[in-house]
Amino acid sequence: ITKMTSTEEAPPVDSMEPTLEEEAASLDGYFSDAPLDPRPDYPPLRETFETAVVITNLPKAPVAKLERLTKLVNRLVSKIGTLAISTTSDPANPFTGLQIPVDPSTNMTYGFAFVDYATPEDAGKALELLQDYAIDKNHKLSVTPYKRAIELAVLEDGEFREPEPVKFVEKPSTQSWVMDPSQRDQFVIREGKETVVSWNDGRHEPVMDYDGEREKKAGVAWCEYYVQWSPLGSYLATMVPSKGVILWGGSKYEKMARFPSPGVEMVLFSPEENYMLTSNNNRNDPEAIKIFSVETRKLIRALPLFPPKFLPDNLTDSELQQYTPPPFLWSHDDKYLARMGKDLISVYETPSLKLLEKRSLTATGIREFQFSPKANILAYWAPEHGNAPAHVDLIELPSRKKIRQKNLFNVTKCSMVWQNEGRFLGVKVTRHTKSKKTLYNYLELFRLEDSGVPVEMLDVKDAVMAFAWEPNGSRFAMIHAENPSSTKVNVSFYDMNKKATPDPNAKKGGKKKADAGAIVAEVTKIETLEGRQCNCLFWSPAGQNIIMASLGDSASGALEFYDVDTKALMVKEHYRANQVAWDPAGRTVATIVSQPIGGGHFKFVMDNGYMLWTFQGKQISQKSYEAFYQLQWRPRKSLLNKTEVEKVVKNLKKYEKEFDKADKAIQRSRFLEETRGKRELRTEFHRRMERLKNFTLQNKPRKVALMNGYDSDDDGVYVVTESVIETILTTNEQII
Repeated sequence: ITKMTSTEEAPPVDSMEPTLEEEAASLDGYFSDAPLDPRPDYPPLRETFETAVVITNLPKAPVAKLERLTKLVNRLVSKIGTLAISTTSDPANPFTGLQIPVDPSTNMTYGFAFVDYATPEDAGKALELLQDYAIDKNHKLSVTPYKRAIELAVLEDGEFREPEPVKFVEKPSTQSWVMDPSQRDQFVIREGKETVVSWNDGRHEPVMDYDGEREKKAGVAWCEYYVQWSPLGSYLATMVPSKGVILWGGSKYEKMARFPSPGVEMVLFSPEENYMLTSNNNRNDPEAIKIFSVETRKLIRALPLFPPKFLPDNLTDSELQQYTPPPFLWSHDDKYLARMGKDLISVYETPSLKLLEKRSLTATGIREFQFSPKANILAYWAPEHGNAPAHVDLIELPSRKKIRQKNLFNVTKCSMVWQNEGRFLGVKVTRHTKSKKTLYNYLELFRLEDSGVPVEMLDVKDAVMAFAWEPNGSRFAMIHAENPSSTKVNVSFYDMNKKATPDPNAKKGGKKKADAGAIVAEVTKIETLEGRQCNCLFWSPAGQNIIMASLGDSASGALEFYDVDTKALMVKEHYRANQVAWDPAGRTVATIVSQPIGGGHFKFVMDNGYMLWTFQGKQISQKSYEAFYQLQWRPRKSLLNKTEVEKVVKNLKKYEKEFDKADKAIQRSRFLEETRGKRELRTEFHRRMERLKNFTLQNKPRKVALMNGYDSDDDGVYVVTESVIETILTTNEQII
C-alpha cells in the first residue's frame, strides 16, 4: 500500500456502492471454468492398526542423540519390510513410518517407538524376528501389536484375580496303536474317494480300522488329496487343498490340528515330528513353502518355491515349469532345515528358522546335498569348476568344519546314498573319457565311524543302475550290466567288513597275527547273481532279505525274494507294479500299481491295486480298485536297541512256546469267528427238530384215534422178516 502525500490528489469517492451484478460483471473473465472441489486431499483412511507395532526396551537417550537412535532403529525395522511413509500430512515433516516419542519434562526418549508397516504381513514378521532381539548387552527388544498395546493401556487398576484354570481334557494318545496286543502293523490306502486305515498281522487278510465313517456322517471329506504319516507314526496328515492339512491321531482318529495351507500338494515332517513343511507347488507364490510348529500350530516362516537368484531372468511361464524346485531336507534331530541355492546351501536353525550364523554355506557349483541320518553332517557334491576338480565334501554343523573332501576327475554325474545308521556313505560316480564319448562307473565308499573318514574306491566295469545299503548292517547291493538297456542284469553283494583269517606263515616273534573271526575294515565281494530281471532293489528293514524287482510299464513285473544268508530264492510276479513298500518290521511287503491323483491314466484301471506278501514271497492278500492312488505303511520307532535285538534273536527258542501258544489262541478265535454262522445254523436246526418232535408227541393220541387205534410208530404192529441175498460180483480161477 502506497501512502499518499499531501500534494497528490485523492480519487473521487462514489456515493453509491456497486451492486453484486456490477461487481461480477467487472470480474468477468478472471475465473476458471473448471469445477471447484472443496474436499481436502487426505490419505486413505485405515480403520485398523494391523500394520502398527510398538517396540519397547529401547535405550532412553537425550534429544541430542535422538537422530542417531532413530537411524539405528530405522535401519533395523526397514530390513524386515516396507515402512508406511506418508508426505501428505506435512510435506515439510513427512511421516517415515517410525516415531520415537520424547518426554518434554526431561528431554529424554521414553524408551519405546511406534513403527507402522505398509502391510500386516510385514508387521507380523517384525513380531517374530525382533522379539528378544539384542541391540546391545543391556537392551533386548520387546515387540507388541499396537492393537494389543491399546488394550493394555485401558486396563483398570485393581487387585489381580487369578483366572479359573481351564478344565483338563486328556488328549488322545498318539501311540495307542503301538500297544496292539497282536503286534500288528498298519497301513493307509487312497482309492477313489476313500481313505482307509487297516491292520495287518502278516498272515491273514487286512482288517479295516477306520475309513472316515464319522466324517461321512457329518457330510465332510477327511481327505481329498494324498495322505502322509508322520515319521514316528504319531499323526496321519490328510491334505484338503481348499483348506490345508489336517492331523488325525488317537485310537479313534480324532482331529488333532488343522494348518491353513491353500492348494497344498506336499507335506514334509521333521524326523522328530516337531515341525511340518507344506508346499502348494505354485511357482509364482512368494509363500509357496510354509513351515509350522506341530505343537503350537503356528506358522514360523514362509518361503518361495525357488531360492533367490536360483532361476535365470526373464523366464516365461512354460520355461518356469521345466525347472524343478530344490528340495528342503531336515537334520536327524530337527535342529536344522536346509535347501540348496545357487552356489550355496541355506541352513535354517530351529526354532526361529533364521539362517545359521546369518549367512549361507558357500558351495560353488553344488548339484546335490544330503543330511546324515544320524549326525549333523552335510554331504554334497559339485562338478568341475574352472581349474578346480569335482569333489564330494562332508561338512559338520554348526561349526561348518570340513571333515572330509574327496576330489574327483572327469565326472559327468554323482549320486549319494547314506546307510540308515550314518556309518557309511556311498557315492556312485559316472566318469567320462577325455573324448566324453564313453561313460563308466565306480563307487566311492566313505567310512564315517573311522578316524579321518577313510575312502575306498570300488571299480565297476559295468554300468551301475541301482545301489542300496542293507539297513542296520554293513552290506550293500547293486545292479549292474555291460549295457544299461539290457533286459538281463547282474546283482552283486558286497560287505564293507570281512572276518580276518590268521596267517599260518606268520612267525611267533614277528608281526602280531590277526585273531580268527576279528572284523577287518575292507570291502569284500560276497557273490554275484547273474541273468536277473530287475531294475530296483528293496532291502527289508530287518536286513538279510532283499527284493529284486522289475518295475515300470515296460518291465515284466518280476519279483525275486532273496535271502542273502541262506541263499533261498523265490520268484513271483505282479504285472505293471510300479512301487514296492516294506512294513516297518520287515514281515510284510506290498507291491503296488497306482496312478497319480487327477492323472486320468486309464491304462492302469485293469491293474490298479496292491498285493501283500510275506518276506519269503508267499502271497497274503490281493485287492483291486478302479482308481488306486497310494499305499503307505505307518512308521514306528524301534523300542529295542541293537544289543537287545541280538539278545532276543539269540534266545528266540525260549519265546517260541509263548508265541506258538499265542498263535494257536489267535487261530482258534479266528476259527470260531469264521464258523460262527455255521454253528448258529446247526443250533437252530437242532432246536427246530426238538420242537417238531414235541409237536408230534403231543398230537399222537389224536393221530391214533383218527386211525382207529392204529399206531404207526409202534414196532409191535410190524412183522420183521430177515432175508439174505448173495450176489457174485467177480470170479477168479487159479490152476495150481
